[in-house]
Amino acid sequence: MADTHRTSPTGLATPGPPAPGAVARRNTDFDHKGMRRVFGRFTTGVTVVTTGGATPHGMTANSFTSVSLSPPLVLICVLREAAMHEAVLDQKSFAVSVLSERQRELAGYFADRRRPRGLQQFAPVTWAPGARTGSPLITDALAWLECSLTATYDGGDHSIFLGEVLDMGLRDEHDALLFYDGAFHGLRAERT
Repeated sequence: MADTHRTSPTGLATPGPPAPGAVARRNTDFDHKGMRRVFGRFTTGVTVVTTGGATPHGMTANSFTSVSLSPPLVLICVLREAAMHEAVLDQKSFAVSVLSERQRELAGYFADRRRPRGLQQFAPVTWAPGARTGSPLITDALAWLECSLTATYDGGDHSIFLGEVLDMGLRDEHDALLFYDGAFHGLRAERT
C-alpha cells in the first residue's frame, strides 16, 4: 500500500487518512493554501463560461460537471465576488465552451482579471453568439453547451448554478486542455 500523507488545517503533514469513525473538527484557522494544493491534485478539463446580453462576460472555469442526462443538466460553480456571478443571475442563462489544448492562451486570457469588460473582452477572440441564449461560444472549442439557469445553491464563497442544456455541439478534435497542480497541460488523444 502506498504511503499517504495529509496536511492538517495548521499545515503540518500527518501520516495516513483519519481513523474510521473519526469526526473532523471545524477549524477557523483552516489552511486554505493547503486545501487549494489538495484540490489541485484533481485533474479537470478547462472551459470558458460566458453570458450574453448587453454586457456579455466570460471567465475561465474548471468547476464544471455533468449532472444528469434526463433532464440534461450541468453545473458550474462561480465565486460570489466574481463579475460572472451577477451576470449569470441577470441573464438566467450561460454557455460553456470546452477548450482544446491549442486554446491554452485563451484560458489564460479569460482568467486574467485585467482584461477589458463587456463586449470589448471578446475582441481578440473568435466567437459566435449562441442561437438559444446569445452567450458567446468560443470558435473551435472541443465542445459547447448553452444552458438556461434552473437553480442556484449556496456553496460557501461560491454559488452552484444548475443549468438545463438547451443546445450543444462538438468537434472531431480530441486534444484536450487540462488543469493540474495549478497549471495548464495538454492531453494528446490517440487517434483510432
